[in-house]
Amino acid sequence: MSLIPGFELGLWNAWILFLLIFLYIIVTVKIFKNDVGKKIAHGEEERKYSMSVALFFFILLIYSIFLPLRLGTIFFYAGLSIYLLGLIVCTIAIANVAATPLGRPFTRGVYHYSRNPLSLGMLLIFLGIGVASASWLYLLLSAMIMIIAHFMVLVEERSCLNKFGDSYREYMNKTPRWIGIPKSGKGE
Repeated sequence: MSLIPGFELGLWNAWILFLLIFLYIIVTVKIFKNDVGKKIAHGEEERKYSMSVALFFFILLIYSIFLPLRLGTIFFYAGLSIYLLGLIVCTIAIANVAATPLGRPFTRGVYHYSRNPLSLGMLLIFLGIGVASASWLYLLLSAMIMIIAHFMVLVEERSCLNKFGDSYREYMNKTPRWIGIPKSGKGE
C-alpha cells in the first residue's frame, strides 16, 4: 500500500466502484423515494454535517477517477469483498427502512444489530475501495467522512430520542451504535 499511488486514467480505476455507488443510490431513491423521504427528517445541524460528508464524497469521487485498482492482488480481492459486504448491508438497511411504518423508529432487520447500518455499510464500501486501490490517502479521506458521519449520527439519535422518547431509549440500551450482538434487555 502507498500513501499516494501513481495517478493514471483508466477503465479499471476506483471510479468504476464509485459508479456502482451512484447507480445504487439512484435505484434506491427511485424505488423508495416517497416512503424513505417521509421517514427521514433532517434538521439544520444534520444538514451541516451532510454537506461536509458530501464535500468529502466529492473529493473521493475526483480522486477515484485517477486511482487505479490493484487488479490481481490480494488488496483488490480483499477490498472487493469488503465493498460487496458494504453494498449488501446498505441494501438490507434500505429495505428495512422501507418496511417500517411511518412514524416508527427503524428497529428491525439489520437495525437490530446496529443503530446505524447505513453508515456502517458506507464505511465498508469506502474501506473496500481504499483497500482495492491500495491507497492510504483514500482510506484517510474515508476516515474523515466517517468521523463527520459519527457526529451526524449523534444528532440523529438526539432527534429520535426527542421524537420517540422512552421506546427509543430502550432501543438504544439494547442495540449497539455501530455493530455488535444485541443485548438481551434483561436486568436493564
